[in-house]
Amino acid sequence: MNAVVVAVAVMLVLSLCRVHVVVALIIGAVTGGLLGGLTLDATLQAFQDGLGKGATVALSYALLGAFAVAIAKSGTAHALTDRALRMIDSGGNGNTGRLRLVLLGMLLVAAMASQNILPIHIAFIPLLIPPLLFVMNRLQLDRRLAACILTFGLITPYMFLPVGFGAIFLNDILLANVRDGGLDTTGISVMQAMALPALGMLCGLIVAFFSYRRGRNYAPAKAAPDREASEKVRYTPRTLLVALVAIVAAFTIQLWLNSMIMGALAGFIVFSLSGVVRWREADDLFTEGMKMMAMIGFIMIAANGFASVMQATGHIESMVQTSAEYIGHNKALAALLMLVVGLVITLGIGSSFSTVPIIAAIYVPLAMQLGFSPLAIVSLVGTAAALGDAGSPASDSTLGPTAGLNVDGQHNHIWDTVVPTFLHYNLPLIAFGWVAAMVL
Repeated sequence: MNAVVVAVAVMLVLSLCRVHVVVALIIGAVTGGLLGGLTLDATLQAFQDGLGKGATVALSYALLGAFAVAIAKSGTAHALTDRALRMIDSGGNGNTGRLRLVLLGMLLVAAMASQNILPIHIAFIPLLIPPLLFVMNRLQLDRRLAACILTFGLITPYMFLPVGFGAIFLNDILLANVRDGGLDTTGISVMQAMALPALGMLCGLIVAFFSYRRGRNYAPAKAAPDREASEKVRYTPRTLLVALVAIVAAFTIQLWLNSMIMGALAGFIVFSLSGVVRWREADDLFTEGMKMMAMIGFIMIAANGFASVMQATGHIESMVQTSAEYIGHNKALAALLMLVVGLVITLGIGSSFSTVPIIAAIYVPLAMQLGFSPLAIVSLVGTAAALGDAGSPASDSTLGPTAGLNVDGQHNHIWDTVVPTFLHYNLPLIAFGWVAAMVL
């Protein structure tokens, strides 16, 4: 039996049984390594070798977290919360439906902006969401819908729009690896290739609105924000203006230098020079940002160790090659199996960015041999990698929403984030990705 499939299954089952994701990843990696023919020492060595690859990502998240804390210090999140509460109090129960849509729309815009306009990724969630939980509870908003909206906003922009994280995924990773696989990508419109898969994500989001349209009650005592702590966040028109200037500066620098870290640094400098963040507070602020992202960083590091063990077994290549043997000359079956294999790999390692190099080397020559068009090949590889980013216990696209929605202990990572996002996004992605491969 394929070691990768077993390792991913073990990790998923343990996660569904509420075992912590880091523990599930370690046990799954050891199981897969031993089953793949590695000794225990070799398995642990491969796991440790992979940890270093995740350290850069974890450090980036810590720095982006510091910028997000600076934004929160300006009082932006609390200003939004106070505004929403005033709308609820003035509108009464008859205004609940419209306020829900406004709040959900705001979450969607914030999540999408975090990928392209202000690339702080998931760092905004633990700061924006907790002050809004009291509002969500007043509106009886099902947090599973909020998780689906946040995950949509974290994934769809980078897999369709070539700006911010999208520029990295589409241009630097997807097109580059497809080119290395032997395909001439000159003149290929990556947005055209990924349009149908992105439409599948949109359909999944629309279905989620119907799935979780009913109200859901949460314990108000737990969800109510700490008013004493909230009052410490003072906001004025000036602090909100500084936040706007910092966001614009971060976006501009990010586009100019093509560096998210430098963009975040520029925004942080704006906060510091304006006095919203005092110089003597900078050290504590960075520490707070790192604490906020610590759990997510550790999970991402463990996921890289898991991926390293899976690659060391050699069973990823054998899984892809075995599926190729079943394909023959059947293009429809080939497209389906490529997508399913990509789903299994990404579910295990939790990163679509890391999946592309693993599958492109084999998928591209195989797809070219079967007669897929260049657009279809790019779409196949991109969709196969994006599959599983939603619905993976180790993905930052699911960890981020949980970090914000579960601060009061009323939102389970697996059953309230992972399972809903898996059902609403991976199934449409398979369907629309398959159609894209067949028609492009």
